[in-house]
Amino acid sequence: MHDRRKTFPAWRSTLVLWWTGAALAMLVAVLLFVPDALGATGTQQVADPEYREFPWVGSRVAMWVVAQLHLMFAAFVLAVPMFALIIEIIGYATGEKRYDDLAYEFTKLLSVSFSFTASLGALLTFMLVILYPHLTDYLVSIFSWTFLPYVLLFFFEAVFLYSYYYGWGKFNPKVHIALGVMLNLVGTAIMFIADAWLTFMNTPNGISETGELVSLSGAIQNFIWMPINIHRIIANVAFGGSVAAAYGAYKYLGARTPEERAHYDWMGYIGNFIAISALLPLPFAGYWLGKEIYAYSQSLGITLMGGTFSWLFIIQAILIGNLFLAANYYLWVSMERIEGAERYRKFIKYLLASITACFIIWATPHSLVASVEEARAMGGSHHPILGVLGVMSAKNTAVNILILTTYISFLLYRRGNKEATVSWAKTGKAVQLGIYVVVVVYVIFLGVYGYFVEASVRIGLSVPQVISVLFAMISITIIDIFLFRNAKSRGEIKWGAMPARAQYALFFIALTFAWTMGLMGYVRSGMRQHWHVYGVMEDTSVDAFTPTLGFAANVISVTVLIFFCFIAIVFWLAGLSGKKPWQKTEAAT
Repeated sequence: MHDRRKTFPAWRSTLVLWWTGAALAMLVAVLLFVPDALGATGTQQVADPEYREFPWVGSRVAMWVVAQLHLMFAAFVLAVPMFALIIEIIGYATGEKRYDDLAYEFTKLLSVSFSFTASLGALLTFMLVILYPHLTDYLVSIFSWTFLPYVLLFFFEAVFLYSYYYGWGKFNPKVHIALGVMLNLVGTAIMFIADAWLTFMNTPNGISETGELVSLSGAIQNFIWMPINIHRIIANVAFGGSVAAAYGAYKYLGARTPEERAHYDWMGYIGNFIAISALLPLPFAGYWLGKEIYAYSQSLGITLMGGTFSWLFIIQAILIGNLFLAANYYLWVSMERIEGAERYRKFIKYLLASITACFIIWATPHSLVASVEEARAMGGSHHPILGVLGVMSAKNTAVNILILTTYISFLLYRRGNKEATVSWAKTGKAVQLGIYVVVVVYVIFLGVYGYFVEASVRIGLSVPQVISVLFAMISITIIDIFLFRNAKSRGEIKWGAMPARAQYALFFIALTFAWTMGLMGYVRSGMRQHWHVYGVMEDTSVDAFTPTLGFAANVISVTVLIFFCFIAIVFWLAGLSGKKPWQKTEAAT
């Protein structure tokens, strides 16, 4: 599928320098168009201003867009090496070249993406220093000792990344895998350091009552530092997998040969499998994060889930519900290319009914936006029937059933062309069904029980629900592996025979992931409301207010559109390496 010797280090290096220069050019543009950045108002010099205004859109929106773009590219650059390394290890262990080719195909997306990430990070830093100098000074006073390790790790990440990419096929496989391991370790360490800065702003720790540093380790290991780390690792993998799947879909739609269609069909499937595998445990990491926010400050938690931002979680429920629906749809359509999978199509309508019911419950608000007449007719802001479905007991139950339903869709897809031959096949399937039914009943029971206990007990019920769902998925998977070992094949998987609508589903999944990331990034930062550092440094700028849902949605939408314009450039540049060299055509005489 590719020739590893056809790499372009000079061209790629030039591209890195070009993007670095572009970042500096953008900085110069900021300095030129923001006279206040130099401390000038008219002809008078202002000493040490707390804020400077960005023209047209304002400082907050400018920082918001650049920060979100940087985080999206950083998530992609951190995630792709993780599953590329795993796929490479599988290829090395099995000796199948297609896994090695696939890992290389994923890695091709990294070179240009890393340049985007670095350029946006530099621009974000410059804008923070220029537009929010007082906040920058305070964060530097707390975390100055982390900056040198951060820069050194970033340098090492560049070395390992380009060695990993350009050294493909040139190093001993074990050495190359070791480079991949180091790349992932360094990238994760960079994320952990950066997470310390942003989580400190939400749940400050390790400081005195006056805000001065007492313990650097305490400031780093604040209440939500580790939950954010875990949540981001899982979310990054899900997001990276979805973008990689979108790349596979893009290449599939443009493929001209059956071999190319088969390869990129498989690539899209693997990318989507990675995304959904990470999506399933992601709500559990979100529960942990929310629990720690409540543990730090109940008022902050109430603002997040029951106050100003509660409607954003309804939007989140709609987005994630669409993610699950699209992921299941892709699996159901994928079963059309598997000979023998038609026997499972009769179950799709029941799976769809379960997903739809869970989706509706999850997206039901607790209180409705209603006129005075409507509120009087309902007897208050809570609907007498639907209001029951708006509380967390119902929503936690719905999302857990939704996860189990999606897992069943994947299980049916996996079994599509297989027939168990082991002597205990019937018993094994009965045990799997028993585990599934018991866990579903238990999850529903805990959800109903939550209506009859106090709030402190109700919050804790999400933990046994999560544990039981994880137990079901892990135990059923283990049984399934042994159940279908040496299974009889009922037919082949016809890679490359997917309809175009399945590829559009992959585009939709990537787009929805990006929009959800933008939404939750806004929630995480916005829940501080009028604080830069919650309870320590107040935001006294002209932007110290919570924007409306519509305004926030517009900013997120524009950011996502810009991101996918950049990603389109990444896809185009990554595809150039597979094209034949240009040759001058001789005119016929």
